[in-house]
Amino acid sequence: MRTPAQLRATWQRTAPTLLVVLAAAIVLVGKADQAIFEPLRISLTDAAAPALDALSRPLAAAAAAIERLRGIAAVYEENLRLAEENRKLLQWQQVALKLFAENQAMRGMLKVVPESGVSYVTARLIGNSGGGYMRTAMVNAGAEQGAARGQAAIAEGGLIGRLTEIGSRAARVLLITDLNSRIPVVIPASRISAVLAGDNSDRPHLVFASEPKAIRIGDRVVTSGEGGVFPPGLPVGVVAAIDPDGAHVEPYAELSQLDYVLLVDYGLAGGLPLSAPAGSGQKRPAKPLQPDDKRTR
Repeated sequence: MRTPAQLRATWQRTAPTLLVVLAAAIVLVGKADQAIFEPLRISLTDAAAPALDALSRPLAAAAAAIERLRGIAAVYEENLRLAEENRKLLQWQQVALKLFAENQAMRGMLKVVPESGVSYVTARLIGNSGGGYMRTAMVNAGAEQGAARGQAAIAEGGLIGRLTEIGSRAARVLLITDLNSRIPVVIPASRISAVLAGDNSDRPHLVFASEPKAIRIGDRVVTSGEGGVFPPGLPVGVVAAIDPDGAHVEPYAELSQLDYVLLVDYGLAGGLPLSAPAGSGQKRPAKPLQPDDKRTR
């Protein structure tokens, strides 16, 4: 009769071997017929699913809580940043109000005439006489839409010309490249004043420049405001070439691809004469604008 100690020692020696043999047998049986163990695996999975789901809920809640804490921290930092920006903006507001008050006081002391309101009409190009003898364009806005002689015509980029003939529903724009166009301009970088003269080419040139030798390629050209037709500062173009005839300006606006233009009333057209003087010294009445009219002014 074996003692309990002997039986324990025998089991300890044989148990690993038996477990290995049992595992090998299970593997062989599983390989031989997977259908035997598939129900068992499904049953185990079904049994463990509720426990796994119960364990996952606290983890998901903890992850959501951590994400909310991060959001609160981000909102707090954003609030601090906005508060600092608001403080700076309040300081600038005080500075702006002070400067505004000083400006108003100085304008009152100098008796500055306030600028009139600017109004504009959007019009579409319906005709272009871009030939060798004239450079004008016709737009589908006239007196009925508020267009008036002398108003500036502006396209994307800058000034393209001014209205010279007004009909009830159409108007003609004298482009800055036309031979009859003369616009007082200035070069802001050097304060050189000149007249932009069209010559029916794609690039009008500068004449009567105050310092022609100081003009450089790349200089910006804007209206000077002299003559009272255009306000100062309207962008016109850039000096693109210089030859013995003078400096040639490339317009900012692409005059060959005009589609829509703005007819802008700066309140300065009232200084123009109502019509061009006739040869007898008397003013002739304005002729109604017709679609086939080929006059340039």
